[in-house]
Amino acid sequence: MPILNITIAGTPQSVPAPRVADLLLRHTGGILHKAPALTAIAIAYRDPAHWFVGEETLATLGKASFFLDIKISDETNTAAEKAAYIEAVFRDMGELLGALHEVSYIHIDDARPAAWGWGGLTQQYRAVKKLLM
Repeated sequence: MPILNITIAGTPQSVPAPRVADLLLRHTGGILHKAPALTAIAIAYRDPAHWFVGEETLATLGKASFFLDIKISDETNTAAEKAAYIEAVFRDMGELLGALHEVSYIHIDDARPAAWGWGGLTQQYRAVKKLLM
């Protein structure tokens, strides 16, 4: 836990997946205090000619962009930690991608612990089990 889905306007050759994963693991562990061994990252790429901001494509604008959707258990991070995470990821993705369009999004989804989990167990079950031990 957590799971991160990131879509990048570019190619695996221009933005290598290991560099993206390293950046996300560093901030997800360091700022949000999530265990790297339980962090899953799925990386997808889109042609900048097929990514629109308003009526123009990123290819036409000569800009890069990304969308990161991260799911964490609700109430496990403060608003300040989430704000710091968004700032750090945006900054470092800009360094990695170059010419980053401001309209690049990061969505932190605070999922209810009873509504999701891994290994066949909900996060709520894991939290209750931990309390009873």
